[in-house]
Amino acid sequence: MEIIGFLASILIGVALGLIGGGGSILTVPVLVYLFSIDAVLATAYSLFVVGLTSAVGSVTYFKKGLVNIKTAIVFGIPSIIAVFATRAFIVPAIPQDVFSIGDFMVTKSILMMLLFAVLMIAASYSMIKKDKKKSEEMVGEQKFNYPLILVEGAVVGVLTGLVGAGGGFLIIPALVVLSKLPMKEAVGTSLVIIAAKSLIGFFGEGGETVIDWLFLIKVSAFAIVGIFIGAALSKKIDGAKLKPAFGWFVLIMGIYIIIKETILK
Repeated sequence: MEIIGFLASILIGVALGLIGGGGSILTVPVLVYLFSIDAVLATAYSLFVVGLTSAVGSVTYFKKGLVNIKTAIVFGIPSIIAVFATRAFIVPAIPQDVFSIGDFMVTKSILMMLLFAVLMIAASYSMIKKDKKKSEEMVGEQKFNYPLILVEGAVVGVLTGLVGAGGGFLIIPALVVLSKLPMKEAVGTSLVIIAAKSLIGFFGEGGETVIDWLFLIKVSAFAIVGIFIGAALSKKIDGAKLKPAFGWFVLIMGIYIIIKETILK
């Protein structure tokens, strides 16, 4: 199972390098189902893996000048504050036994996985639906819708803090619509935002969390190898064409998690 887990870690990076996002949505299921890590700890580990791989992935975009620093700061600040607050206060405040339905007890771990599955289904929809081709490069002065950006940044931050996913599928459309960024620049900027908020969220964990650093670095290393493979493949394969197929895979995974955490428990 461990070998399959490390191979799956490479796939996380490949997805990130090939389609510019969505790979991080696989991190928690890989950690929970292939490495048998508790769901709450897996969301913390995922923050580190996602943060580090996104940071490495953003380097190429920086070199090409496809990162909008001002947007990253405007969107990133509320997002980072929300992630930090969620990991420091909200996650520790959730009781181990949340509520029960008849004989079925919804524990903290089950709740985390169900939240994650809902997020996966939402992410899959954004990948499957056909993008209406807008003018790819929007010319003109960049305008910020500050109230909406602050709200969206905070919402994405809370979701990232709760389930350990980068939320690129929420950030990229927000940057295109609310900040009027061209798509490639939105992808590069989102990677920087994801890297910053995920790593800050991870290091904002409560002191009682025991981290297996060797394991974490191994998983991150495999995911980073995957990013380079994905980036190389993206020169030969159109990532946009693969996105819907990946979306269907994420949808099936999301439904499987709901069934496994409820009916099959």
